[in-house]
Amino acid sequence: MSGRGSVPESGRLAAFLLATTVAALAAGVVAWFLGAAGVAAGCWAAGTLLATVPAVVWVVSALRHGRTGVDAIAVLALVGTLVVHEYLAGALIAVMLATGRALDAAAERRASRDLRALLDRAPRTARRRTATGVEEVDLGVVGPGDEIVVAPGEVVPVDGTVVGADAVLDESALTGEPLETRVPADGPVRSGTSAAGAAFTIRATATAEDSTYAGVVRLAREAGAQDAPVVRLADRVATWFLPVALLVAGGAWLLSGSVGRAVAVLVVATPCPLLLAAPVAIVSGLSRASRAGVVIRGGGVLERLAEARTMVLDKTGTLTGGRPAVVGIETAPGVEPDDVLRPAASVDQVSPHVLAKAIVAEARRRGIEPTMPAEVVEEPGIGASGVVDGRRVEVGRRSGAEDAPWVRAVTERAVLDGTVLAWVRIDGGPVGALVLRDPVRPDASRTLRRLRAVGLRRLVMLTGDRAAPAREVGAVLGLDEVRAEQSPADKVAAVREEHARAVTVMVGDGLNDAPALAAADVGVAMGARGSTASSEAAGIVLTTDRLDRLADAVLVARRSRRIAVQSAAVGMGLSLVAMVVAALGFLPAAPGALLQEAIDVTVILNALRALRPGRAERTILPEATRELLHRFAAEHDDLRDTLAVLRETAGLLVTPPPTAPPPTAPPPTDGPALVALRRADALLTERILPHERAEEHQLYPALAAPLGPEATAPMSRTHAEIERLARRLTAHREAADAAGRIAPDRVEDLLACLYGLHAVLALHFVQEEENYFELDHDRGAASGPAHTGGPHR
Repeated sequence: MSGRGSVPESGRLAAFLLATTVAALAAGVVAWFLGAAGVAAGCWAAGTLLATVPAVVWVVSALRHGRTGVDAIAVLALVGTLVVHEYLAGALIAVMLATGRALDAAAERRASRDLRALLDRAPRTARRRTATGVEEVDLGVVGPGDEIVVAPGEVVPVDGTVVGADAVLDESALTGEPLETRVPADGPVRSGTSAAGAAFTIRATATAEDSTYAGVVRLAREAGAQDAPVVRLADRVATWFLPVALLVAGGAWLLSGSVGRAVAVLVVATPCPLLLAAPVAIVSGLSRASRAGVVIRGGGVLERLAEARTMVLDKTGTLTGGRPAVVGIETAPGVEPDDVLRPAASVDQVSPHVLAKAIVAEARRRGIEPTMPAEVVEEPGIGASGVVDGRRVEVGRRSGAEDAPWVRAVTERAVLDGTVLAWVRIDGGPVGALVLRDPVRPDASRTLRRLRAVGLRRLVMLTGDRAAPAREVGAVLGLDEVRAEQSPADKVAAVREEHARAVTVMVGDGLNDAPALAAADVGVAMGARGSTASSEAAGIVLTTDRLDRLADAVLVARRSRRIAVQSAAVGMGLSLVAMVVAALGFLPAAPGALLQEAIDVTVILNALRALRPGRAERTILPEATRELLHRFAAEHDDLRDTLAVLRETAGLLVTPPPTAPPPTAPPPTDGPALVALRRADALLTERILPHERAEEHQLYPALAAPLGPEATAPMSRTHAEIERLARRLTAHREAADAAGRIAPDRVEDLLACLYGLHAVLALHFVQEEENYFELDHDRGAASGPAHTGGPHR
C-alpha cells in the first residue's frame, strides 16, 4: 500500500482504476449481448491489462516494505487469465481488485485529515495593550509579559494570568464541560478557552507556540501521524494462501511437465473470495451501520472495531447529555415549587447562560409560560436579576441567607449530590433553589451492558470534570476506571496507555477530544451535537444523538467481520480443493474458470448476509408494544416530579412548626404534616398505583414475548413492594384522620414508609427507563435521571 504522504494520489488512482475497469467490463458485456464476441474479449482483455500494471507496482511496493498481500495473488490470477484467454474472468478480477483498492484508499484518508476545525478556530492576531492604547498585532510577536485584551466571545490566544477584573471563561473547548468558570485576578487562563462574559485583560506567560491550544493541535497531528497502517483481513489470509497456490501450481508443472496444468491451478486459485467476498461482507456491514446512524469511514476501521477489547469514553456529551437539566426544586417553608420556578424562568428567558436555558426549558415542560421581565441585569459568573410582576427577582449562585437552616440543608445536599444550585430571591429574600445536573443518558447503562456482552473487557471514562461527579457517573454505570480533570494531553496519554494493552476505541464529542480520538485505534465521535474537529478526527461518526448506536456499531462490525472470515475461509477452502483437482489434470483451465465463478457466487451470496440485522443487534417490537412504551414513558415524565411530595412530607414530620412548644414537650405532628400526608396518600392511590398496575397488566405482558418473561420479573417484584408500602401509608393516614392528628408513636414507621417509597420508586423509574423505554428507538434520548454536577452559576 502507498504511504501516508501519497494518500490523495493513491485515492485518485484507485478511483480511476475502478472507473476504467468497470467501464471495460460493462462495454464487453454490451458487446457480447450484441453478438460481437471478439470486441467483448478485447474489452475484457483491456480491463485486465489496465489492472495488471498498477497491481504489479503495488506488489513491488509491498515487497519493499517486507509485506506480501492479496495483490500478489491477483497479479498471478490476472496474468493467468490472459494466458488461457479467460478474459471475462480477468475483467471480473480487475474490477474486484480496483474495488478493494478504493476501499483501502477511503480508510487511509481518515489518517490524513488535518483537523481543520482546530486550525480554523485558532486566533491569528491578538489585541496587545501599549502605552498609547490597544493595537492588533500578529500572534507570533506576542511574548511573556505582554498584556492582551480579550473581547467577549473571543478565543484566548496565549496562556496567561488575569489582570484586574475577574474573567468569565467558557472552557468547554478544552475540558468538554458546558459550564462557565470565573477566574479571579492573577488566576491562570489557558489559550483555547473563550470569553463568556465581559472583556478582560491577561498577562501572557508563554508564546502562542508554547501555549495550551497550540499543544492540542500538535497532539492531534502527531496522534494521527503515529496511527499504524491497517493490515487487512485479505492480506493476512493471502500471506499463507499465496505460497500454497504457487506450491501446488509448481508441483503440477514439475510432475506433469504441462504448463497448462499450472495455469489451470492459478485460474482456480483466483482470490475472488478475498477480493470480492470479504470486501462485500465489510461493505455490507458499512451499509448496515449507516442505516443505524453510524458512519464508518472504511473497511479497515470496521475491522479494527470488531477486534476492540477496550473502550475509553468521554463523560460530557457522551455518557451524559452535555446540557444541564433541572432535577429538583428546593423551596423555603410555605413556598410552592411553581412559585420559585415561574419568576426564575421569567428572568432567565433573556439570559444566554447555559443554566438559564435549562431553567426556562423546565418551566415550559411543566406548562409554565414565563412573563416578560423588566430592568434585567446580567452579572457574568453571578446571575441575572429583573423585575417580574412588580417584584425584584434574582437568580444566581448566592442565596442571600446563608444562615437560614433550610438554606444550609439545601447547600449540604447539593454538595453531597454533586449538583448545581441556582438560588432564587424575591425582593431580597431567598424563596428557593433550582437543582441542576448534567444527566446521564438514559441509554448509557444499557449500552455499556451490551458492549460488555459482545466482548469489550474494559470500559474507562476520561473527563475534564471534577473528581466527585466523575466518580458518581462511574459508579452508576459500573465503569472499570474513571480519570477526572484530564487535559487533552492527559487524554492522549491515557488512550496510548490503553492501546499498549489491547485494541482501543475512544468515544468523544468535544473539541478537546479530537487528539485522543486520533490517537486511538478507532475514534468514535458523537457527531449529532459534537464538534467538527472531533468528527474530523474520528474513524466513526454517530450521526444521531443516541449512545446505543455505539453498541449497534460494535455488533455490526463483529458480525460483518465474522461473515467476511467465514466467506473467505469457505471460498479459499473450495479453491484449494479445486487446485488439487486441477493439478491432477482432472480440471482444465476453462472449466476451472467456470467452477471458480460458481465458488465466487456462493461466497458472495454468503457475504451479503451482512446486510441483514443479526439476532443480537436490535430487539424488534410490535407497533402496539412501541405505543405502550411511549405511553408509559410519558407517564413517567409526569410522575417523576411527584416523588418530591414524599420527601417533603417526611420533612414536615421531623421539622417542628414555627410556633414550636418547649423542647421538653413532645413535638406536635398534626397540622401541616397531616395535610401533607393526605396529599401523599392521594398521590399514591390516584396516580402512582394506577400507573404501576397498568404497567403490570398491559406493558409487561407485551414485553414478555420479545424479551422473555424473566426480563420483567424483577420489576414485577418491585411493583409488589410499592403496593405493600402504599397500603401501609394509607393505614397510617386513616389512623391519623380518625384521631385528628398523627400519633407520635407512628412517626418512626411512617418515615420508614415515606423514605422507602421514595427510594423504591426513584430506582424503579430509572430501571424501567433504562431497560424498557429505551427500546422505543423513535423516542430519542429523553432526559433521565441526573448524576453529575458542575460549578455553581
